[in-house]
Amino acid sequence: MDTSDRSSRRRLVLIAAGSVTALVCGVGIYGLATGPHTPTSTPSTSPTITTSPSPSSTTPATASPSASGASSVPPVTRSADPEQFARNVATTLFAWDTTTGLLPLDYTSAILAVGDPSGAEQAGLATDVAAYLPSRTAWQDLREYGTTQHLTIDRAYIPDQWGEAVAQAPDGQLAPGTVAYTIEGTRHRTGTWNGEPVGSAHKVEFTVFVVCAPTYDTCHLLRLSQLDNPLR
Repeated sequence: MDTSDRSSRRRLVLIAAGSVTALVCGVGIYGLATGPHTPTSTPSTSPTITTSPSPSSTTPATASPSASGASSVPPVTRSADPEQFARNVATTLFAWDTTTGLLPLDYTSAILAVGDPSGAEQAGLATDVAAYLPSRTAWQDLREYGTTQHLTIDRAYIPDQWGEAVAQAPDGQLAPGTVAYTIEGTRHRTGTWNGEPVGSAHKVEFTVFVVCAPTYDTCHLLRLSQLDNPLR
């Protein structure tokens, strides 16, 4: 298989979107075809922030100092296991801290670092990620409250609608090892309001599209669905 063939096969969504039009319209494989368009976080007069996680929750990664002394975003942990990788992406995607001096673009870069090396979906992925993060203006507002966020995952599964999409796609149009995992969990935010600690918790659902072996030795992120509009 030459390089152009491999590149075109990796564009699973753009190609699949044309071959499974009915499914895209009825189900919404938008995550690979067009990506989300509406930012999910907007500034408010009071912070939307969180209760402490339950004892069974996984402690989220926190920004760490770089060699220059500035904070840096923890990278997505690599994995050859698609479900584990999808979980790692989800955890990193929702883990941010407005008190570190970092900006939303820094967190976007951490996700893009594990994108498909072919670059076919990188522009779309950047748009997807931006929709999950606060705008720069909202970020400044949230910083006043010392807002931090993390995700606890309740469930990760391959949605039936993905199986339907794969069944309808002609041979060769989906890169080997391409799979979708829908994540169900709770977004936690914590901060301070009038000097008192406050928090909020909100259920979220979304789908992570990844490509793993045999196309790549380790998994890479292709696209994300719209938040709270996953494949099921």
